[in-house]
Amino acid sequence: MKTRLPAIESLDQMAQVTAAGFSQAAAASAYELFCGKEFRRMAGLERLSQAEQDRIFNELVVAFLVLIMLLLEAPDLRVPRELRDYLAGLNKRISETYVNNLKTLGVETNHLRDWEKLIAMRYEEYARDKHEVRAAAMQIESGEKSLDLDGLSRIQLLVPVQAVSIGCHHHICRGNTDGQDDLFKQILKSLSKFYVELRIRLEGSRITPLKRARVALKRMFQRLGRK
Repeated sequence: MKTRLPAIESLDQMAQVTAAGFSQAAAASAYELFCGKEFRRMAGLERLSQAEQDRIFNELVVAFLVLIMLLLEAPDLRVPRELRDYLAGLNKRISETYVNNLKTLGVETNHLRDWEKLIAMRYEEYARDKHEVRAAAMQIESGEKSLDLDGLSRIQLLVPVQAVSIGCHHHICRGNTDGQDDLFKQILKSLSKFYVELRIRLEGSRITPLKRARVALKRMFQRLGRK
């Protein structure tokens, strides 16, 4: 006998269910990256204490959560105008639903407060860093060719994932990022895949900008590979 899913009776309830799904997807993607052989080797996890490994995993989870939040508020997200208020409400629930899920797993209250503070702190940090990332990307792009509207659109599209990747890499390495370019590429690759897949889900069939994003990501990885 099939289990019947609870009926969704309001937009508020739909936002709650969707936020829970998004936050669980973030945790699953972070876990997949954390368990990957390449990431573990590059991050030197086997040489680290359990506490330090837990800290790195937590930074990955927060990175994926904040990336969702930045995407939901992205001004270039191609969704109907009437959905903007819904997405704003959904955005506010991402952190809450993840922390509530930890509560159901038996995580102690003091640790739940630490999670709330960490997510809020990283959100503020990565949202602020978007401006520097955008300026740097514009400088690089204009140095290679004349910057047009299409180039500006690509830059805007990728700013959230670049800002989160740079910040996450910095915190995982505790600021000592010299010689850790391959680790950065691994983080960027995983976050980029998650970002594009989620954006397709939100924008539906309007994937032309995402095709441009894939091209831009390919060029970015090629540029990183030459370093």
